[in-house]
Amino acid sequence: MLLRRVYAALGRSQSSALTKFSTNLSLRRCVNRTQLEFRRTRQNLRLPRMTSDSRSEEMRRREYVRLPPASANKDVLLRGLEAALGSPFSSDPLSPPGNPMVIVISGPSGVGKDSVIKRLQEVREGVHFVVTATSRAQRPGEVDGKDYYFVSKEEFLSMIERNELLEYALVYGDYKGIPKQQIRDFMAKGYDIVLRVDVQGAATLRTILGNSAIFIFLVAESEEALVKRLVDRKTETSEMLLVRIATAKEEVKCMRDFDYVVVNAEGKLDGAVKLVESIIDAEKARTQQRCVRL
Repeated sequence: MLLRRVYAALGRSQSSALTKFSTNLSLRRCVNRTQLEFRRTRQNLRLPRMTSDSRSEEMRRREYVRLPPASANKDVLLRGLEAALGSPFSSDPLSPPGNPMVIVISGPSGVGKDSVIKRLQEVREGVHFVVTATSRAQRPGEVDGKDYYFVSKEEFLSMIERNELLEYALVYGDYKGIPKQQIRDFMAKGYDIVLRVDVQGAATLRTILGNSAIFIFLVAESEEALVKRLVDRKTETSEMLLVRIATAKEEVKCMRDFDYVVVNAEGKLDGAVKLVESIIDAEKARTQQRCVRL
C-alpha cells in the first residue's frame, strides 16, 4: 500500500514537471515569435532601435549648453535660455486677434437705435454700419446712402429676386432689408459689422445666423419715457402713433430672445454706448469666439 502511494506521488510529480516544462517551452516559443514579428515590423517601418539610454541628438546637445548666470546681461541671458531650449522666443501674440463680428442692434421704435450706432462709430474704430435698403419715403434730414438706401418698392422686390439681401421684412407697409455684399466686403477688411433692424428682422437674423452674431436689445428707461419719445418725433398721425405704441409693448416681450439688453436712458447716450463697447470687448476676449459665415 505504501509503495503504491509512493509510485502515485512520483507519477504526479513527473506529470507536474512535464506540464511545467511544456508550459515554459510554449511561453519561450511565444516570446520568440513575438520578438521575430517585432523585428520584422521595425524593419518594414524603419523604426529606430530603442535602447535604455536612447536620446535625440537635440536633447544631448541641450544637456551640454552652459547657461549664463542670472546676473548676466538680459540679452545674453535670453540668448542663453533660447540656446538651452533649442528655439528662439516668439514675439507673436499669445492670444490671436479677435474675429470680425456681427453686432445686431434692435429694439422698439423710439429707443434711439440710430443715435447709439452713430455715437458708437464716432468713438470706436474698426466698426462699419451696414446701411439698410428701404422702400419707405425719405424723412427730412436723412441722407441717402448714409442713413438708408432709399429705393422704390419695385426695385426692392428685384433685390429680393436676385438674392442680394441677408434679411428683409415688410414693416408698417414698407420694405427694409440688409445687403449681403456690403457685409462681406467690410468683414474681409477686418471690420466689425453693426446691423440695425427692427425686432421682427432680428428674429429672422437669429434664424439665419444662429449664435454666430451678437444680439443687443435697446430699451428706454420706462414705457412712459418711450411713448414720450414717439410723440416728440411728430412723424406719425395719431392712428399710426397708436399702432407703433401697441407694437412696441409687444416687442419688449421679445427681450429674452437677445444676448444682451442695454438701457438707453434720456440724456445718458454715452453710458449706453460704453456698455455696447464693453459687450464687444468681452466678446473679443472669449476663448471660443463667434464665427460668422454668410
